[in-house]
Amino acid sequence: MAPHVCPWWFGYALASPLRRWFQDPRKILTPFVKEGMTVLDVGCGMGFFTLEMARLVGKAGRVIAVDLQDKMLAGLRRRAMKQGLSDRIQTRLCGPDDLGVSDPVDFALSFAVAHEVPDPTSFFRQIAAVLKPGGSLLLVEPKLHVSEEQFRGVVEDAVAAGLKLAEYSGVEVGRNALFKAE
Repeated sequence: MAPHVCPWWFGYALASPLRRWFQDPRKILTPFVKEGMTVLDVGCGMGFFTLEMARLVGKAGRVIAVDLQDKMLAGLRRRAMKQGLSDRIQTRLCGPDDLGVSDPVDFALSFAVAHEVPDPTSFFRQIAAVLKPGGSLLLVEPKLHVSEEQFRGVVEDAVAAGLKLAEYSGVEVGRNALFKAE
């Protein structure tokens, strides 16, 4: 396992319904995720955002959920089955340096993940490679773990990887940026 990776057992806390009080997935995702889209949830954990993405893309859409830890993905699969959403979600185990995704996507979410990857520029290149022209990446990093200076560096890594920084009013929590694929 890569250093500084959120332990799998903490995924239960991250998937807690109480988290909605501070980070409402529907509110965060609705401006970007539409019915029929193919979307990517990078570092999906046990699916706090994945399940809402699956609702938003509808029956015609698809969510690709990627995580480094199989126990996180197993938790997501159980939760998706209980909520009747498993037919819309594909789970994929990735490596620390390889997302393992080649499918074109309309939207990608990286929520509290980029600060944990060993090579941010490679990470963003892989996302840029699968984003359809005009597709977008929403990047959110936690203020407690990522300083403003560190976040500027992460944004520079994304731009160096070929993503274009877009105008965006932001998510109410965390440090965030929206990028567009060209």
